[in-house]
Amino acid sequence: MTVPAVRVLGVSARLRPRYLVVLVTGALAALALSVVSAGVGDYAVPPGRVVAALLGNGDPMEELVVTTIRLPRVLLALVVGAALGVSGAITQATARNALASPDLLGVTAGASVGAVLVIVIGGRDAAGSGILRTVGIPVAALIGGTIAAGLVLLLLRTTGADGLRPLLVGVGVSAFLSGIVSWLMVVATINDAARANVWLTGTLNGRSWAELWAAGAALTVIALPLVVLAPRLLTLRLGIDVARGLGLNTGRTQAMLLLAAVVLAAATTAVAGPIGFVALVVPHLARLATGSAGPPLAASAVLGALLLVAADLVARTAFAPIQIPTGAVTAFVGAPFLIWLLIRNRRGVLT
Repeated sequence: MTVPAVRVLGVSARLRPRYLVVLVTGALAALALSVVSAGVGDYAVPPGRVVAALLGNGDPMEELVVTTIRLPRVLLALVVGAALGVSGAITQATARNALASPDLLGVTAGASVGAVLVIVIGGRDAAGSGILRTVGIPVAALIGGTIAAGLVLLLLRTTGADGLRPLLVGVGVSAFLSGIVSWLMVVATINDAARANVWLTGTLNGRSWAELWAAGAALTVIALPLVVLAPRLLTLRLGIDVARGLGLNTGRTQAMLLLAAVVLAAATTAVAGPIGFVALVVPHLARLATGSAGPPLAASAVLGALLLVAADLVARTAFAPIQIPTGAVTAFVGAPFLIWLLIRNRRGVLT
């Protein structure tokens, strides 16, 4: 049987039927959940009316609720989930460790330091807190995450990036930065500490089109280089020695791939907070669903979007009218999955 192939920007890839089924099914499921999520709330809108509102054929109230209030949050869940899925797949494939995630590169911890610092400082000035919340927190989180990951990569140039060194260095930097966050929480006021705690859990509540455009821009900028880097990632899966034997500059390739993972993770953390376990869990789900030898990027993006839009829907409706942080839902699902991974890894099942 002939395997269908696609060619994008001069890069060819063959897609197995099982892979295509996963992509199409996942995309359709994510689309269906998005329509349902856009209609759920205090002002309920049936799925059919949601589609009508999106096409501009709904009544003014439906269009206001769907397109202005709920749609940015739903689309942001799709974008953030896809970015985290791809970021996790890149990290695991590059580190050749099934338990790796962008968190271990210090991205989440660095972003948390930046965001909490702005919350604590901004909370002392009520007049400027609105501007700081809208602009300062995402910018500080993006800068903090990038600096932290840069520090990890700088240390790896000294220690080497083979074996488990990237994970060990990342854990050390993350632990140091987490200590800074804890100190900031201690010196903060009660109100600021409460706000920081909500952000640290990860939430999509109250997000607007501004956050969506920011995350979408970061994803778009990094998507094109990833199309070119994807074949090199497949070569890296064969092993460092084999990849070098095939003429691949492994050091440069790993650095470029990790930079892509850092940008994706930092951008999503900046707009949504540290939503845990998505980057860890999704690549495994994609690999199991497609039967691939390693974490597939496209399937990780689709399943990441599906997982996060589903988690956000649960966060909004499980205890309505109270909305819980989306990160709490992903942690509830991801923690048992991590335990399962650790058990399998101990048995030597994972590589």
